[in-house]
Formats: sequence, C-alpha cells, structure tokens
Amino acid sequence: MSIRVVLADDQALIRAGFRLILDSEPGFTVVGEAADGREAVDLARSERADVVLMDIRMPRLDGLEATRRIAADENLAGVRVLVLTTFENDENVVRALQAGASGFLGKGVAPGDLLHAVRVVAAGEALLSPRATRGLLSHFLGGGGRPAPVTVAPRLSLLTDRERELMALVAHGLSNDDIAVRLHLSPLTVKTHVHRAMTKLDARDRAQLVVQAYQYGLVRPGDPVPAS
Repeated sequence: MSIRVVLADDQALIRAGFRLILDSEPGFTVVGEAADGREAVDLARSERADVVLMDIRMPRLDGLEATRRIAADENLAGVRVLVLTTFENDENVVRALQAGASGFLGKGVAPGDLLHAVRVVAAGEALLSPRATRGLLSHFLGGGGRPAPVTVAPRLSLLTDRERELMALVAHGLSNDDIAVRLHLSPLTVKTHVHRAMTKLDARDRAQLVVQAYQYGLVRPGDPVPAS
C-alpha cells in the first residue's frame, strides 16, 4: 500500500521538486498540493493523507499552526507531519515538535533521505535531522552552555520504572530494535512499553515523547546514553 502524501509549500517549484522525487519511487503517492496552511489541513482531511510535508513559512496560515490543527483533530489522528524548512534554528525545532510534528528536516535534504524520512514518520516513528536535534537540545541549555536546573516532573510517576527507562532511551535517539538488543527484550515488548508511556503522558508520537523527556527532566542535555 502506498504512503499518501500531501505537499504544503507556498513555492510551486519546491512542491514540483518534492513531487518528482516521490512520484518516481514505488510506494509513495502524492495526493494533493497546498500553497498555504489552510489548504494543507483541508487536504489532510479530504485526501486521507498519511504524511503532510509541511513548510513553516506560508501565507494565510503558517505551517506551525496548520500542524497544531492537524494534531488536535481526532479525525486526523493517523496523519503525521514532516516539517521542511530552510531555517533549522532552535526556536523552530522546538515549536514544530510542540505543535505536533513527527519530524523536522531542512529543505536541502537529499532525495534518498527525504524518502527515508517519509517512511519513518508514516510508521509512527520520530525523525530529526542532526542539526535539528542539536537545536532541540540547545533549547534546554542555560546561558553560557551550562545545563539549566531541571526538576523531575511528578507526572513521570505515572510511568513504571521500565517505561521511564525506555522513554529515556527513546529520547537519546534509539529505535525500538536498538533498545530491544540493548535490554535483551523483544521489539514487540519495547513497542508495547513505549506505547504505554505515550498513552499515559498524552504524547501523540515518539517526537512528543522526546520533548517531554527533556521538559520533565528525565533526560538532560549532554547526558550520555545509559549503560546497558
């Protein structure tokens, strides 16, 4: 079954380039193009999109607000947003993820990496480019490069010890398969624990879980990956 993709960018040339990449690869179907955020939301609904490639800076309704509307709509619970922008800075990384984006890439991404990103977010995983990841982490750093004081949130008490352990590993960028090998668990067991953590914390997907791991103090910038 093809991954149904909506392209949202106010520049027709950008949309044409993405369409060319996606239409040339089996397993992808571009089901609509939007020149602004309102059209993107409407197309996500009408075309039963799996993934929306969303520009941030668009007229009428920007990509961040369009992402918020998609994430808040229960009827669009299966739609994932992959934000593409020229400006990979700290503020946009954090705002995009907080708005409900599942991934974040620069517009200069290579065709193969774009296809991989769409597959990843369509499968419900989080996808961040290295620059975007660094931007996210720096948002949680205090002045002078020193970690800001963080208090572990009481809300983490909703999770079991195992769920907290897996949430931390997800925040460090490990996949379910990586975690399974590391902890000698089955991938299905890992997936179940991660899903339970997401449900308890009202996280829409893994990207939201990563944001909460830092916000709640479970993981701090500069922390090494816990030893297995």
